[in-house]
Amino acid sequence: MKYVITLSLALLTIVASAHSGRTNKNGCHHDRKHGGYHCHNSK
Repeated sequence: MKYVITLSLALLTIVASAHSGRTNKNGCHHDRKHGGYHCHNSK
């Protein structure tokens, strides 16, 4: 049972952290890994 809980928390942590890097005031940034510019805050 502890294994299932630990595995679930580990997977949740991986999924919750989208990427490193900061966003500008509009919630956008340059994605160097994929070569683009995208926003996280849709208005």
